Amino acid sequence: MTLLRIRQLTVGPEDAAPLVQHVNLSVEKGETLAIVGESGSGKSLTMLSVPGLLPPGIRAQGSVTLNGQSLLDLPASQLRALRGSHIGYISQDPLSNLHPLKSIGRQIEEAILAHHKVPRRALQARVLALLEEVGIRDAARRYHDRPARFSGGMRQRVMIAIAIALNPSLIIADEPTTALDATVQASILQLLKRLQQQHGCALVFISHDLRVVADIADRIAVMQQGKVVEQGPAQLLFRAPQHPYTRSLLQAGHIPLKTYDLAGAKPLLQVEDLARQFRQQRLFGRSGHIHTVLDGISFTLHAGEIVGLVGESGSGKTTLGRTLVGLDAPDRGQIDLNGATWLRAGGALPDWHHPQRHLVQMVFQDPYSSLNPRRRLSDTLAEPLQIRAGQRDGKPLSAAALANAVDQLLQTVELAPELRHRYPAQLSGGQRQRVAIARALALEPQIIVADEAVSALDITTQQRIVQLLLRLRAERGLAILFISHDLAAVAALCDRVMVLQDGRIIEQGLTAQVFTAPQQPWTQALLNALPGQHRERDYGAASA
Repeated sequence: MTLLRIRQLTVGPEDAAPLVQHVNLSVEKGETLAIVGESGSGKSLTMLSVPGLLPPGIRAQGSVTLNGQSLLDLPASQLRALRGSHIGYISQDPLSNLHPLKSIGRQIEEAILAHHKVPRRALQARVLALLEEVGIRDAARRYHDRPARFSGGMRQRVMIAIAIALNPSLIIADEPTTALDATVQASILQLLKRLQQQHGCALVFISHDLRVVADIADRIAVMQQGKVVEQGPAQLLFRAPQHPYTRSLLQAGHIPLKTYDLAGAKPLLQVEDLARQFRQQRLFGRSGHIHTVLDGISFTLHAGEIVGLVGESGSGKTTLGRTLVGLDAPDRGQIDLNGATWLRAGGALPDWHHPQRHLVQMVFQDPYSSLNPRRRLSDTLAEPLQIRAGQRDGKPLSAAALANAVDQLLQTVELAPELRHRYPAQLSGGQRQRVAIARALALEPQIIVADEAVSALDITTQQRIVQLLLRLRAERGLAILFISHDLAAVAALCDRVMVLQDGRIIEQGLTAQVFTAPQQPWTQALLNALPGQHRERDYGAASA
């Protein structure tokens, strides 16, 4: 029986071209519908029109019915009554959707109290039951914790608890696993499927990655440029995709395993017995126990080599990356760059006057946060170009030379020079990441540390950034430490891979060797958590 029916839905600004055009979708009771497409394809806008959560200035036209009730014409008060009680919503970023100053227990309580008056003791029992149901251990103790004390995966479980609190008939999950590592992603997918079966609700799962939805979707709708270009049973779509765009998504999700010959490669960065510890602070300035984040890290990065660093959240990946670029100091060990000491325990962090400071640069996960929102691209890129010119030539670039250098940088990362006058907010996620890469290249580095540089991007944009990094390696001889929880991106890009667990490298080797014959149980578990493996085994010929 049809629960949700969308007919001829068009979404967009009143005075501009529509962003979503003539979309037709339906969801049966108890069914999982996956909506897949790259960023900007209209996935989220389509489903935000269902609970009436479209941004200001955006309106929806057409027909949207839930259990036969028309939603687009409902007044705001009735839509609020439907949200939570009949429609649950799970967002991509739980941290920005959870109140940072309220306990997670209180926030789940508010979701219930918005619709029902419940006695205090019964309310608390209901919240504890929800926390246990979504897998929050020691729920009674964590009840009063704020979101900052939870990992990304645990915060997403809290969002799921809020979404199912009133047993809605429909749950909309908008990219709920995008920023999570493979093992946490797999656990969230299993949790959603189990809860759906237990509660008998329908699930609409929005994603940019066909691999992610492969094991949970009953039907899949593929969106491109605001239109549904293909939809049908998941089994049929994976076996025989009809639309070229669907086939390109399947191809982008295919994992190639690289081989690399290190013979004759020059050692560039050498890390010896690196360790980093943090002392946790208690109330009134008292010191807590020491937490070891990195311990006994040793490896060599060769010129022109791309090494992947993988591990679950909290394993120490970002701390290692920040230490390598000189943003954090080790408590033990030493890092050598080009045979000279770059960083050692007890030494000062390298400043801009250090002769090798420009040789190691970082590209962060979120370019929107790492780029100044009030500066145009030309200003963002001009600053490092002038710094490097002063180091190299002892004088700044002229205005004409600087403008030319900015244009060349933009062209290097495959951006049109005309974009130089734009602000970060006027760019797509992929374009912003290219600007972040261009900023790093402005200082003429030998090494780039890319910290989750493609994790927040859709799969086709990921593929383009991976191809860009490979081209830059070929043209400039760049060495890259590629930090990621996305094993598919690591397989496509990296020559070698290191597996980090609890601050220690437990396994490293050529990517093909580690991926096909992992030696450590945790590495095997990490690879087994890759989404879509059941579909690949069943329908591998179609997606290869």
